[in-house]
Amino acid sequence: MSEPLEFIPGSVAQSGRVALVTGGAGKVGATVVRALASRGYAVAIHAHGSLLQARELAAQLDAAGVPSLAVTANLRDEGPVRAMVQRVADHFGRIDALVTCAAIWQAGQLEAVTAEDLRAHFDINCVGTFVAAQEAGAFMVRQPEGGGIVTLGDWAVSRPYSDYAAYFPSKGAIPALTRTLAVEFAARNPRVRVNCVLPGPVTLPPDMEPEARAAVLAGTLVNREGTPAHVAHAVLFLLENDFVTGVCLPVDGGRTIA
Repeated sequence: MSEPLEFIPGSVAQSGRVALVTGGAGKVGATVVRALASRGYAVAIHAHGSLLQARELAAQLDAAGVPSLAVTANLRDEGPVRAMVQRVADHFGRIDALVTCAAIWQAGQLEAVTAEDLRAHFDINCVGTFVAAQEAGAFMVRQPEGGGIVTLGDWAVSRPYSDYAAYFPSKGAIPALTRTLAVEFAARNPRVRVNCVLPGPVTLPPDMEPEARAAVLAGTLVNREGTPAHVAHAVLFLLENDFVTGVCLPVDGGRTIA
């Protein structure tokens, strides 16, 4: 497994393809952005609370020869999300890939979770993903080359753990959303594909207690922690293999079955 794919100036010819990454300034999102740049994509980097970081990343990539754009929208607001996707299409003239890395996850005991907590998680993690994919997919359908959408779920939706009773239901909807969109877009343009990555332990907190970290790693079959680069490689595979659609791919070191 190689380290994160970084764009090296002059190393990759621009492909003419355009990718939009939601949550593109986060640890996983920024790694996905750089991986796409390494494949010749122009990139639009979405952020909400991390817009400054998105702009800095876009400036770095622009300086390296990668056409880049930082965009923002609150994923809880349908209109701004649609306008953000439209802005990307207007700026670059097309959208070939969408990767939905944006998400929230807030811990809390079950007894303390409110209906508003649940709505917030669903609005951002599920509804925001749906609206961005619906809008970007509408552009892809009109392109003869189609396009690819990759959503991000979570391996643990099949084995949820305690204190995330608002988060897991919102991520549990992502596989069904992915399969639904795969069917819907294929009926409109068979070259539009939709797949999902289900990450495992790839961004453990740096201040995590050693005992807790060891327990997590022991729960994988490979007995080690993953990295955002593992997610990025899976995203690239799902975008580049044009005979794969409607698939939910765990990238979890085997933790799902351990």
